[in-house]
Amino acid sequence: MKLYKNYINGKWIESNSKKTFLSLDPSNERPLGKFQQSNEKDVDLAVESAKNAFKEWSETPAPKRGEILFEISRLLKKNKQRLGRLVTTEMGKVLKEGLGDVQEAIDIFEYMAGEGRRLFGNTTPSELKNKFCMTVRKPLGIVSLITPWNFPIAIPAWKLAPALVCGNTIVFKPSSDTPLCAIELVKILENAGIPKGVVNLVTGTGDIVGRRMVTHPEIRAISFTGNKGTGEFIAKNAGIKKVGLELGGKNPIVVMDDANLDLVIDGIVWGAFGTTGQRCTAASRVIVHKKIKKKFENELLKRVRKLRLGNGLKKSTDVGPLINKAAIEKVHKYTEIGKKEGKLLCGGEIIKGKGFFYKPTIFTDVSPKAKIAREEIFGPSLSIISVNNLNEAIDVANDIEYGLSSSIYTENIANAFKFIEKVEAGITYVNSSTIGAEVHLPFGGVKGTGNGTREAGIEGIHEFSETKTIYIDYSGKLQKAQGID
Repeated sequence: MKLYKNYINGKWIESNSKKTFLSLDPSNERPLGKFQQSNEKDVDLAVESAKNAFKEWSETPAPKRGEILFEISRLLKKNKQRLGRLVTTEMGKVLKEGLGDVQEAIDIFEYMAGEGRRLFGNTTPSELKNKFCMTVRKPLGIVSLITPWNFPIAIPAWKLAPALVCGNTIVFKPSSDTPLCAIELVKILENAGIPKGVVNLVTGTGDIVGRRMVTHPEIRAISFTGNKGTGEFIAKNAGIKKVGLELGGKNPIVVMDDANLDLVIDGIVWGAFGTTGQRCTAASRVIVHKKIKKKFENELLKRVRKLRLGNGLKKSTDVGPLINKAAIEKVHKYTEIGKKEGKLLCGGEIIKGKGFFYKPTIFTDVSPKAKIAREEIFGPSLSIISVNNLNEAIDVANDIEYGLSSSIYTENIANAFKFIEKVEAGITYVNSSTIGAEVHLPFGGVKGTGNGTREAGIEGIHEFSETKTIYIDYSGKLQKAQGID
């Protein structure tokens, strides 16, 4: 079995721990390789490498850094089919989604490469004569990137691209469920010409590797995507660092009585069961007007019962496996809870045999206060809640600790704009599902979903840089602000 190594200071090296772990194909539980079970010493080496590389990289003109990002994008395009198949093999999502995962990486590196010729600051008038005022963007320093398994190429790329173009150096820890995707991505960066020490990859557990990355005194910023509990730990233990947190959601789709039902069903099947429900933006709640509830459920069941489970590399597959055994157990635990809280319309079963497969599951007559309607399940499980009107739908949509994505289906523009105004979410869709972010727009949420940062678009630049304010006084005398003589 192939042994994979950490990437530190431009070299592939084994961990100081001399220990390894396996990554499995979730469709058949076959091991894909051995990976380094790293320790704190490995993190310290990676930080030292990033520290030594920072001066040269941060002083490299931003347009030159952008040229390397353009080359990364080009190499990702060249390797898209290979990497897409790897995403499907290691993570489990169907191939069209695996390819989409890689396309997001292509897009974000291309977009952020262009920022190398912008990185805009601002100019503004001074209150005094013969004085010039402006701001510029400056890199933060060494940044920690801690990424999840559900988008094993895209999410690391969302963080790497802006961090690099801003001039930071990086210590990167991927999920232990998808380390091979991260290694192949770093190889692309290496082949594109990233200087040694600028990007360092350390695999291993969150308890050891992640904790050291969070608390290390030399690290100036942390960007984390994952569960809320880990995010809370980071917020409490990071110290005085810039922290970006993306922590999940319990996303509603509101279906009004004037909605186009064919369009609704397409959006809900994609939103609830795409990526086997393993997205922070997955549609896990449908809030439907009671006038159309029965017809809506009948049409939805017809579609969901036709979904075919299997290996994501097969063209016939609609829904792939969950990521691991623990995910299967978690989803099924919520199914057992749901049977007491609502009516099971379909699914709710573990598929026997090799692989982590679970039948797409729908509950109806669910109370907004039910656990299955409030807690993030992160699997192919959907709750249907009925309401009497739009105001009630908005109240139900907002009565949750998360606030990432949201959606409304309606042919009434007044309904759409009221929902846009009142729903508590970082992202709102009208007549489309809750998933499908584009890299030139900010991505993130409110309330328990995060701490106010956004990824992608210009907000990605803001996350990985800081503002420096500059005053140039050419009056030839001491001038005091605020009208002081």
